Amino acid sequence: MQKTLLAILSQIESVVIGKPHECRLALACLLAQGHLLIEDLPGMGKTTLAQALAKNLSLSYQRTQFTSDLLPSDVIGISIFNSETKQFELHKGPIFNQVVLADEINRASPKTQSALLEAMAENQVSIDGITHILPRPFFVIATQNPLFHAGTYPLPESQLDRFMMKISLGFPDIDAEKSILLSNNVQATESTLINDIICVDTLISMQNTIENVHASTSIIEYIIALCRISRGQEMTEKTDKIVCKPLSPRAGKALLAAARAWAFIDNRDYLLPDDIKAVFYNVCEHRLDLNITEQQHVSGSISERILDAVNVLNPLNA
Repeated sequence: MQKTLLAILSQIESVVIGKPHECRLALACLLAQGHLLIEDLPGMGKTTLAQALAKNLSLSYQRTQFTSDLLPSDVIGISIFNSETKQFELHKGPIFNQVVLADEINRASPKTQSALLEAMAENQVSIDGITHILPRPFFVIATQNPLFHAGTYPLPESQLDRFMMKISLGFPDIDAEKSILLSNNVQATESTLINDIICVDTLISMQNTIENVHASTSIIEYIIALCRISRGQEMTEKTDKIVCKPLSPRAGKALLAAARAWAFIDNRDYLLPDDIKAVFYNVCEHRLDLNITEQQHVSGSISERILDAVNVLNPLNA
């Protein structure tokens, strides 16, 4: 299993050049049955990462460009009356794929953004009062431009909370950018380097196995302590000057699932505090969410300060 995961990561890193940590986070998010939000400038490889994940894992894939005039029915589908059969027929939208790329999600209106809520939370959609089950595995990758870009809508907290992780690829280093610039044809490179490595059944088996990665009582207490700090409970001098949005129990479950996937990639069937720390920023920072004015007066991320405030050895009595 470990060799398979390393082969998957190797192929993804061969097209998303110079970003091994971000590639591993994206794979962990998929294995943990979460959804991924990527915020970055255009042209940073967000779409390439989504395509590489789908191709590696033999998953059906559909990209939808979110625009200001996109309707909810353009995402989930619509029932159209067939005059010959005298019945309504469902025309499925792109949401009925295993990997769905919602490109530039924050350019669509809040109404269209909300079309994803039921799908991401319950793996189903409702069309004309009828519930339709989505394929398994089901993985949404949404990209968004920074909010200072023209024509963007901020994602509401309910939408942000549906994303297990948020990552940013960022600019490549010098060596990675040289490799990107010297490649003759990016699209050709992607199609020739990425091959199916595992089948869907194997992926689902991996996801089921990850749910059984052991989390000791001390690990659970560590997660609880981190969440309680964000809620203003047992605040310390390191955190009492920060106003942040509290981490919900759903955030705690997402943190546990992501950490289990991280440990699984490391070929372990048990959790360490380092697994929590490795994914904490990407799972929690977008949920903690400071506004721009507050961010200007804070050094370091909220996640770092919360991690520093909790004693790993005695988390609930620190």
